[in-house]
Amino acid sequence: MAESICRTLRDGGLEGEHAPALTIKDTILCPLGPFVLDHILCQVCSSILSHKSQSKGIVLVALSRSPRYYEELLKSQGYDVASSSTWIKVLDCYSDPFGWKQKLVEKGIVENRATGSSITVKLCQNVEDLEKLSSSIVELGKEMVGDGKGRFMVAIDSVSEMLRLTSLTSVAVILSNLRSHDNVSCLFWLLHSDLHDNGITAALEYVSSMQASIEPMAHFVNEQKGNSENRSWMEQNLRRGKFCVRFKRRNGRVRVMHEELRVEKSSIKFSPLSSEDDLISQSIVPKVRFNLQLSEKERNDRAKVVLPFEHQGNGKNIQIYDGRKSLDAGEEGTKNASVERVQAIDPSKGEIIYFRDSDDEMPDSDEDPDDDLDI
Repeated sequence: MAESICRTLRDGGLEGEHAPALTIKDTILCPLGPFVLDHILCQVCSSILSHKSQSKGIVLVALSRSPRYYEELLKSQGYDVASSSTWIKVLDCYSDPFGWKQKLVEKGIVENRATGSSITVKLCQNVEDLEKLSSSIVELGKEMVGDGKGRFMVAIDSVSEMLRLTSLTSVAVILSNLRSHDNVSCLFWLLHSDLHDNGITAALEYVSSMQASIEPMAHFVNEQKGNSENRSWMEQNLRRGKFCVRFKRRNGRVRVMHEELRVEKSSIKFSPLSSEDDLISQSIVPKVRFNLQLSEKERNDRAKVVLPFEHQGNGKNIQIYDGRKSLDAGEEGTKNASVERVQAIDPSKGEIIYFRDSDDEMPDSDEDPDDDLDI
């Protein structure tokens, strides 16, 4: 599933359509969203460098982590950070989001220390101004692709930080504008869903075309008791989780897939859900006191049960009247009998005689529905 997401982001959108958008959701019970974001970021960077992507570069909006972190992340994955200015640019909304440090520098209270980053970084000192933030994203993207029809990706490491400072309407507008921009091929962002109301989460899911949620594999026995078993399950949720992806197709169909993710050192691995996890899911379902399936012995015993008022035959062949005359006498005899009956009818009176075409016809409505009962 993670490969499917990366492939969709790599291929981008068709001309005239909105760009694909991905919402990555996690909670405090399983806070593995940043690992998934880092994994997808590295995968799309690899596709850009290998010229397999519709995009020529990516603009990363850093709100929750510093640009230095992403520089070290790319170095650890073996990317040439020295040439990163041609394929990745960072909009730094983390170092000085409100411009306070710059005011202290101007007053001489603190020194202006150079970051020394190998990645091209543009400092944003007013994250509350989303119009300027959106313009900065587009400007950084056009620096990589030019003024033509070249496209670039957009990654936002925390929409929750944006929602903490601005309204949902403003955030939804900027995301929709980026999706509809001619130069944006795709975008993805991280959302800590348990920090917001359900309406906010639903609105951002509506804006996106894909949703990836990280759910805990283990659940607390009693959340109010901090026993050792709960602590063990909390540690498990910090290392592994259930990765659920929901794709919305162009034709309106929705596809849902599930996978398991594990954190191994500084990377994550995706694998199909194991049988052990299926047993855990089954154990969560309340147990019932009856079985919905019958054994072979139970089916045989049920077949031997004599139903009340049912014709038992009494040594004779069971015959149930279905509204038709018996055809034992043969078709010719039936026709002769009908002809004689027609001749015996008074010609001054009319009569309708109906013969069934075949035995496959449904019985008439005037039949006795309880004729098969011995009452």
